[in-house]
Parts: sequence; C-alpha cells; structure tokens
Amino acid sequence: MDSFNFDLGLYRERLHLSDNISNTAQGLRVLQQTQLYSIPIENFDIQLGRGIDLDPSFIFEKLVCSPRGGYCFEVNSLFLMALQALGFEARPLLGRVHLTGEPSGRGHQISLVKIGGRNWIADVGFGKDTPLGPLLLELGVVQEFSGQSFRLIDGGRFGTMVQKLEGEQWKNLYSFDMEYVCKADIAYGNHYTSTSPHSFFTTSRFAVKPFEEGWAVLFNYRLKLIQKDDVQELYLPEGQGYLDILKKYFGIELDADYGELKPVSRDKEDS
Repeated sequence: MDSFNFDLGLYRERLHLSDNISNTAQGLRVLQQTQLYSIPIENFDIQLGRGIDLDPSFIFEKLVCSPRGGYCFEVNSLFLMALQALGFEARPLLGRVHLTGEPSGRGHQISLVKIGGRNWIADVGFGKDTPLGPLLLELGVVQEFSGQSFRLIDGGRFGTMVQKLEGEQWKNLYSFDMEYVCKADIAYGNHYTSTSPHSFFTTSRFAVKPFEEGWAVLFNYRLKLIQKDDVQELYLPEGQGYLDILKKYFGIELDADYGELKPVSRDKEDS
C-alpha cells in the first residue's frame, strides 16, 4: 500500500466531492457519508466466482474507475487509502460480527482514525447497519445519524462492541479490539470470508446503498427500499431485468452476463 500512488483527483471525482476535506471530525464525517452515497457495498465478484484482490491498484481500478462497489475488505481498504492520502492518522482494525448471536472470526475490516487526541471508528462496509458517519470511541454515548442510533459498549473478552438501536432493543453488530493489524491479517480474513462455503458472501447476492432518507437493500432476488417506516419490496426477475435493477438502484454495471452469476436460492428471502 505504501508504493501505490493514490489519485485523490479521481477519487474525489468518483464521489462528486468538490469541497476540500479538512483533517477534522467533520471532515471525516463528510468523507465517510460521501463514499457511502457514491460507492455501493456489494459482493458480485464473489458471486461471479472471482477472487477478491486486495492489491491497492486493483481496488482503486474497480471501485473508483469502474461502476462497481465491493464488500467490507474492498470498500474499507479504499476508504483507508483515501484517509491516509488526505493526511488523516488512520490504521486498519478487524472486527468479529455478532449478528447471529455467535461471534465470527475477525472477518470485518474497519478504520481507526485519531483526530486531536480522540479516536474514531470509521466504517463504510457493514450493509444497511453502517452508520452514516464515524463513531467516537467513547463507551455508552448514543450517537445518531439520519435517525439511526448507535453506541459502543464494553464487549468483555471481545473488546468493544458496536450496537445499533432497533425499536427498543440494542442489537450487537460487531466487536473489535485495538490490536495491530498487518496486511497478512487482512488477507487471512478476506480469504475465508470470500471463499468459505459457510460464508454469507459466497452463498448470497447482496448490494446496499443509502439514498436520501433511506436505504436500497438487495438480497438475492428481493429489493427493499427502506425509508423511515415505509418499506417497498420488489422481486427481481432473472436475466437482463436483474442487471437493470443493479444499475438503477446501485449504479452497478457488471462486466459479465447474468448467466455467469452463481445460482442462489429463492428461499433465502429474509434480509
């Protein structure tokens, strides 16, 4: 990553970002929100049977120079590169996902950003539960973004737990610790997450992108448009109609025919 020349001009153009980004908490928030609105979270390369290449030049070409997104190791790697290119003090961390109640391995990448002596957690790759701004690393403080509430609590042996308020209940999202993360740690996590037959990412198609006051969420053949208390659902057809939906709602244009995608079950429609 050190030898890669990150092109801030192309990145800013991809994000339609005209204003300068300051190395402040507000600047971090603007950048995180802008990338989320511009680059979708998706796993279609995995569903095409392709490997996930974390070489910085490959990530940049795919996410910045092409109408594509990526999953957490890709979008958060790009975001970390952008932060460092802009002069932020930032490094990667790895988290364990707790959505099923049982913790996963360290299979979710995030960024730790230090600004003025305070630590922030930045994440642009956790699906529709991604906060639209960085989380101040301070336990017990409720932090709100566009009507969604998050907090960090003591996660015991797992370090710090990120939670999201759903109704009246706090839901565990993922835990993380502050241990140093090297390239090999990320490579190990990426390999399992993108190739294991037990991974969500190898068995399901998904794409997520926020829009004004809501989220577009695709899971296999179901598209949900979530806006406050209103949820619209569309069931996607096979073939070109499916690809048209990817382009319309997520800006994703695959360089492959629909028939090259792995078949997925229509029974897994709970997203």
